[in-house]
Amino acid sequence: MANIKELSEKIPERLSPGHRLCAGCGASIAVRQVLMGTEDPVVAVACTGCLEVATTIYPYTAWNIPFMHNAFENAASTISGVETAYRALKKKGKIKKNIKFVAFGGDGGTYDIGLQALSGALERGHNFVYVCYDNEAYMNTGIQRSGATPYGASTTTAPAGKVIPGKVQFRKDLTAIVAAHKIPYVAQADVSHWNDLVTKAQKAFSVEGPAFLNVLSMCHRGWRFQQEDTIKISKLAVETGFWPLIEVENGNWRFTFKPKERKPVEEFLKTQGRFSHLFKEENKQIIADIQKEIDNNWARLEHLCEASCKVA
Repeated sequence: MANIKELSEKIPERLSPGHRLCAGCGASIAVRQVLMGTEDPVVAVACTGCLEVATTIYPYTAWNIPFMHNAFENAASTISGVETAYRALKKKGKIKKNIKFVAFGGDGGTYDIGLQALSGALERGHNFVYVCYDNEAYMNTGIQRSGATPYGASTTTAPAGKVIPGKVQFRKDLTAIVAAHKIPYVAQADVSHWNDLVTKAQKAFSVEGPAFLNVLSMCHRGWRFQQEDTIKISKLAVETGFWPLIEVENGNWRFTFKPKERKPVEEFLKTQGRFSHLFKEENKQIIADIQKEIDNNWARLEHLCEASCKVA
């Protein structure tokens, strides 16, 4: 497990303060914690999104490591090329250092527009870590719904009103899709559980081949909550089972944290303006449907974890 004393002594920060991400943004917390997962030199890429535009406003940068901005859809392609060039140069003896590679993408650039590039990079087996900072919508361009947006959430392209009660589809299970590629390491994490996230980052950087971290990253603008409530709401996502903390290590599934008793998902939903319409009498069935989906997913994960234990 990650050691907080050792982490606190790591200087300098690889993502410096003074960037222009919102106060309370989950993405910056996720990036800082992930980059604590290795002491080796790191090269990072990030596709267009909140993280990129707010940390690299010309002529400034918040990155204290080599950083490359790429298009919305090709973070995985870019890091594949960089990692391949590194291996070629190392083989020729022109580079001696052991260098790690990490790509960051939001859910829009990962669940949706960048999924093809990600799948290809995973299938080819490049040695890199891909991190999805999942804020559950296209936040940088105006809070449009994405494949990660939860059922019932109100966004600018799936607004709650008389016609629809927010998004009418359940979100994509990207973690399971990535796990189906049979790569060495896949995990879901949350910025509220720092030890869990940093430990998973350490594992991800240590494996040979691709690794993937899906990190729930709160957005107070899109989710509509007070900036100071980021970690409180993040914890509720875990405690209700809305965002299970799991990992898939060499095909073996396991929970890395299980609440003693899961809270009703209503406790999580009521903290955010994007779900406020669900508490109207005519929409309360949607809350029941969300709870049923969470319960079914939890049972599925328990089955996968139990099966992995039997195989092990």
